Amino acid sequence: MNPNPFISADQEPAPAQSDSLADNSASAAMPEAQSQPANQPQLSTESAVQPQPAATPTQFQPAAQPATQFQPASAPISDDELAAANQNIRTVFDAFSSRVVGQENLRTALMVSLMTGGHILLESVPGLAKTTAVQTLAASVQGSFKRIQCTPDLLPSDIIGTQIYDYNKGEFRTELGPVHANFVLLDEINRSSAKTQSAMLEAMQEKQTSIGGQRYDLPKPFIVLATQNPIEQEGTYELPEAQLDRFLLKEVLSYPAPDEELEILKRIESGKLSEAPNNSNTPNIELAAVETLQNLAQKVYIDDAIKNYIVKIVSATRNPASIIPSETARYVQYGASPRASIAFQQVAKALALINGRNYVIPEDVKQLRHSVLRHRIILNFEAIADQVHPEVIIDSIFNAVPVP
Repeated sequence: MNPNPFISADQEPAPAQSDSLADNSASAAMPEAQSQPANQPQLSTESAVQPQPAATPTQFQPAAQPATQFQPASAPISDDELAAANQNIRTVFDAFSSRVVGQENLRTALMVSLMTGGHILLESVPGLAKTTAVQTLAASVQGSFKRIQCTPDLLPSDIIGTQIYDYNKGEFRTELGPVHANFVLLDEINRSSAKTQSAMLEAMQEKQTSIGGQRYDLPKPFIVLATQNPIEQEGTYELPEAQLDRFLLKEVLSYPAPDEELEILKRIESGKLSEAPNNSNTPNIELAAVETLQNLAQKVYIDDAIKNYIVKIVSATRNPASIIPSETARYVQYGASPRASIAFQQVAKALALINGRNYVIPEDVKQLRHSVLRHRIILNFEAIADQVHPEVIIDSIFNAVPVP
């Protein structure tokens, strides 16, 4: 069985992989001996700081076979199911690479979000292809896509829908809002009021909306991808912790490398990016295949040792002084909730399937550690004053917790 027929070199699960510029400095301090479990191949971290040339299409190559101590006695997923899943994942990855240059971490995060049905929060300065990436994801699975531009005067009814009186029939009819789509992009969510933000809670958690006392189920799959601009805070409403916790991942995007930006110019000049992504110009799979991928991700085996590893990590965020130096632990005000443990398990299973395995290894837990925890660990004002980022705390905890 081919363990990883399509994952690119810069997406191999490695403890020191970063998803932002801030992550690179934090991850560099991670001791190699601690981050690599026994019997695991030594994985290079060069790709985390040296992106591949953008002019060359993404190449997929097999990864080294990991240690098998975490394998189940009987395979929960057959070889045929695994091969079919790998082909579908390859198609979505190819669609992403055909429209977006670079942003490999974003590609992985979007794929994990798709396979788990979780929501994702994207933070970056304007112009880093967030909208294009989400449009491409929707087109790659033939799903419906709606974009909502959040403003301070946006009302909840503008999102979920409302009732309109029909004079011809003498009765009210319901008009469903743009949230009733497979993929909903909430652009600059922190510009909407707290009342409007709260209207999304039911949709994100319960997968339904209520209009005029009637319940309306949202389509499957339903994924909210929200963006926020970190450099412009005037007229914005900071997301409350209760809503932040409902996002499976928070991905922080960085500027493209010079060679990637050059490739962007070449693609625009050639006309490859002149049309918006759609089913006709983007490699795609059937929407029903998404549900199959989600079911397979749930069937991926995770050993009790990995579960205990996840619990120890999340518990350490609540009492950091017991495991990391006090000079670092003092910056933590609140740790992560049990939703973090659930997110780690879901994400690790999806990454295992992406990497061509039907079982989870510790590297699957580590790979998106920043994306899972950075919005769940609440730092105090002292951390803000000293410019200490959550990634520093996260890496300190992962360095301290023994790897199974």
